[in-house]
Amino acid sequence: MAILEVKNIEKHFGSTQVLKDVSFSLEEGNALAIIGSSGSGKTTLLRCLNFLETPNQGSISVKDETLFDASMPLKQHEKDLRTKRLHFGMVFQSFNLFPQYTALENVMLSAQLLAKERPDYKQNKKEILAQIEEQGKTLLDQMGLKDRMDHYPHQLSGGQQQRVAIARALALSPDILCFDEPTSALDPELTGEVLKVIRGLAEQKTTMIIVTHEMAFARDVADQIIFMDDGVIVEQGDPRQVIDNPREERTKQFLTRYTEG
Repeated sequence: MAILEVKNIEKHFGSTQVLKDVSFSLEEGNALAIIGSSGSGKTTLLRCLNFLETPNQGSISVKDETLFDASMPLKQHEKDLRTKRLHFGMVFQSFNLFPQYTALENVMLSAQLLAKERPDYKQNKKEILAQIEEQGKTLLDQMGLKDRMDHYPHQLSGGQQQRVAIARALALSPDILCFDEPTSALDPELTGEVLKVIRGLAEQKTTMIIVTHEMAFARDVADQIIFMDDGVIVEQGDPRQVIDNPREERTKQFLTRYTEG
């Protein structure tokens, strides 16, 4: 069953068209890797899915619920925007942790803010916050950070900070977890620890979209791969077929350049 349906998405910035008629679907429990050169539209696509950007055309549906349709009035798009974003968890390149909060506090923050809107919050505040804290500790333990929960971001390595960011994204139990080149800001020796966590999530059948420049990782972990170039999907399919035996000339050129680089 397709958990995500993206149809005919277009995005313009002024006179520049960054996304051109992008359509794909994602099955629940699958990992989709998106590859392509810088400027090919990968990050813009993720930002559209997370409603950090508004597409000019197309539609986005999760679990058969239409979250965005360009034919809707703008006010309807903006209504319940935060609720729509909760379907997606976003892990950015540069961690985006709050420096004044510990690792655990960073993970708990969004859930704490949402909890305040619950009708039973005042009555059950202590129990609700205790549950959020327990979940945060469990997620950080899952990330291998049990002994770093009380550390602030500046006390953590880049790899540790990114693992905190992954735990934070998981804290709200999103339908789809999105990664925007999660290892690009890391030193090579720290890349492996973050990829190990993502590999573990894939083994647990977490539904994910991973924009990545790690070709071997994409081939081995993803269930489906998309190659983008100049705002369009040039080729998509089985990761081993696309990376090892690409059909399209543009895909071949990209992979050759990447290998040579």
